[in-house]
Amino acid sequence: MDTSSLEAYDVVGIGFGPSNLSLAVALEEGPHQVTSAFFERQPSLGWHRGMLLPSAKMQVSFLKDLATFRNPATRFGFVSYLHDVGRLTRFVNNQDFFSTRREFHDYLEWAESKLTLKADYSCEVTGMSAVPAADGGPARRIRVRMRDGAGGTRTVEALNVVVSTGLVPRMPAGLEAGEHVWHSSGFLHRLREREGRPLRRVAVVGAGQSAAEIVRYLHDHLPEVRVTAIVPSYGYAIADDTPFANQVFDPEAVDRYFDGSQRSKDAIWDYHRNTNYSVVDDEVIRGLYERAYADEFSGAGRLDFRNLARVTEARPAAGGTRITVHSLADDETYGLDVDVLVCATGYAPMDPTAVLGDLDAHCLRDEAGRHRVTRDYRLVTGEGLDAGLYLQGGTEHTHGLASSLLSNIAVRSGDIARSITARLLSGAATKGTDA
Repeated sequence: MDTSSLEAYDVVGIGFGPSNLSLAVALEEGPHQVTSAFFERQPSLGWHRGMLLPSAKMQVSFLKDLATFRNPATRFGFVSYLHDVGRLTRFVNNQDFFSTRREFHDYLEWAESKLTLKADYSCEVTGMSAVPAADGGPARRIRVRMRDGAGGTRTVEALNVVVSTGLVPRMPAGLEAGEHVWHSSGFLHRLREREGRPLRRVAVVGAGQSAAEIVRYLHDHLPEVRVTAIVPSYGYAIADDTPFANQVFDPEAVDRYFDGSQRSKDAIWDYHRNTNYSVVDDEVIRGLYERAYADEFSGAGRLDFRNLARVTEARPAAGGTRITVHSLADDETYGLDVDVLVCATGYAPMDPTAVLGDLDAHCLRDEAGRHRVTRDYRLVTGEGLDAGLYLQGGTEHTHGLASSLLSNIAVRSGDIARSITARLLSGAATKGTDA
């Protein structure tokens, strides 16, 4: 292969959601010039667009933006955004630490527009491989192959690659997404696709924030719809966002988790899962209970909560789907006909194996078969590869609860940017030439 005309960068980012957007900001604000390129398979910047419900709010403080915890003087922070768009005073008067998701998404688009670098969209990575070094030593460059939106191909090389392909929507066991079975990640998109067709009964399965918000949205915005909420417990559990518990998301907590024993790691997950997983904000829970009470009092019959229950099957039936519900309370099973089943059942952590392709063979794993990762989010590789491979996500087993969350995004991106810069300055990733 003729490599004389290949594009070459210090850093290539795969995926351009909030995490790699934050990394791009960190690199731009860094003291040293670093050449970079970012590639995203979506046609534009998008962050949970299918769940940008009108009343949905962020579950992290506005100060946990793309850059502020790394650099309080940043020009890419949420406060700078508010000032630039003329809403800073009104936001402060609102006396709320939490913006709406729609406003935060607007902030992300604003931050992208302020970057000198522009990401390449509609580019899907099809393979990566190590570039052999001419001196016979370990490979110090990575070749990334892509397919663009027009069906063409593109190949670039990089000294460092940062993978951030996001979380994967998770469906309940035995269920597949389809015309009448949706995952919450595409809720608004699928709802728009159904415009003009009657929607009378919707079941929402799940115990977390997304499930509760969808139930609330359907009740408030589609008055002709009867909503059945299927929850595996007695009801939605409250998210623990108290100050002491929130310390698990502090930057220092990453060090404690990374350096801790497996026993301490397990304890942190056991004690603090209720800060983020399968929990709902207090305000949303109370609001839903008030709606359910008013619904019962009026006899409207629009809100139906099936507690201690799970959906085990969904089959096409009469223009909708017949779901099978298993009651955990009495171990009985029954059928329920709905137009649509919405599965707000969360996401699986990012698994970089597929996108790494041939490079995965160079990556070392622990006793449980998980990728070994250094404190600066770099994959541990064998002697044959000395290029930098970094992960934004998929590191819950090494870095803890905040690995794929916005809570630590600015500091995490700063860690990666500093690690890359240090490697470039030391010459660790610049020795040798392409074969």
